[in-house]
Amino acid sequence: MTRSALDVVLVLPGGGYRVHAPHEAEPIVEWLGTQGWPAKIVNYPLRTAHPAPLRAVSRAVARERAGGARRVGVIGFSAGGHLAGLSALAPGLEPDERPDFAILGYPVVSMIDGPHTNSRAVLLGDDAGSSDNALAQSLSLETLVRPDSPPMFVWHTAEDGVVPVRHSYLLGQALAAARVPHELHVFPGDIHGVALAADTDAAGWTSLCADWLARLPVTLR
Repeated sequence: MTRSALDVVLVLPGGGYRVHAPHEAEPIVEWLGTQGWPAKIVNYPLRTAHPAPLRAVSRAVARERAGGARRVGVIGFSAGGHLAGLSALAPGLEPDERPDFAILGYPVVSMIDGPHTNSRAVLLGDDAGSSDNALAQSLSLETLVRPDSPPMFVWHTAEDGVVPVRHSYLLGQALAAARVPHELHVFPGDIHGVALAADTDAAGWTSLCADWLARLPVTLR
């Protein structure tokens, strides 16, 4: 199966906004390639407060569009999942800076409801100690969903001990309330940071996601 050369997915590895997890980078590019989707890794800045990581992704999306891309998607894991979601949902972005769809694996979602402390500390910097400040609200994906938000595919494990599954539930509830096309899959187990999740109870996410990608309309914008 070969997609149009004008389709591309940008890969955002996780790592708490402190490192780029290698197993959530090139292996994801290779898997997407087997599904006919060209993909590129975005090495967004680390240990840097918001909005620097978001700007890096938004600029990468805009570059692909300027190069003639028809559909630009993002896929991210854990903190990279948060960044993928933020690039799809954050207000104030130009249309050409926003992806057409997003795939989020065990994502950090909320900075106010059981936040992932490492990600929060990096993004909020000196404001990280306050649980109700405006910056934390603005970086919580569940507060940013709008009816015109792009389609999303989200997956998690039920007993994830690093980023609780309620993060994905919060996002799923917001997407459902706004009637945004989405899929949310929760698998048994407590694993986190497993990327393709081969030989685990979550391994089915790849086939489910491949089916979801195949059903995306050719024109999303």
